[in-house]
Amino acid sequence: MLTRKLLPLIVLVGALCYAGVAMGQDKVHSYLNDTALKVKATSSAVEKREILSTSLNDMMATIDRVKSAPMTSAEDDASLDRVRATLQEKSDELAGINGFQRVPDDQLNAFSTYIVQDMEQADKTITISLVVALLIVIIIILLV
Repeated sequence: MLTRKLLPLIVLVGALCYAGVAMGQDKVHSYLNDTALKVKATSSAVEKREILSTSLNDMMATIDRVKSAPMTSAEDDASLDRVRATLQEKSDELAGINGFQRVPDDQLNAFSTYIVQDMEQADKTITISLVVALLIVIIIILLV
């Protein structure tokens, strides 16, 4: 009798956790996609760089806030460190610092698309818990 009640509950919790993580990833993708669309809609290279730089900095600040939350595990911290390092590399490449060549003005649209695609592929190798995914979503919603 207990098994009949517990099994559906376990399946439901597992499904909700998966949906929550997927929702978190979708929100991050949506945020980065919106950034890429803004970049492509802008004609000035200076404004494109500013949009990309602001977006990358906001994402890194979000990760820093989430990492400082007491609910994150050591595994989550390691995953967030990898995501932040990836974002920092993109920011460095955009600015042409830390050994990176600056992204040429005529390639900023392609670079914004590259960031979105790279982060989508990173999701396949970097996993975070439901709590961390939801914290990221909440902070991104507050930023937008």
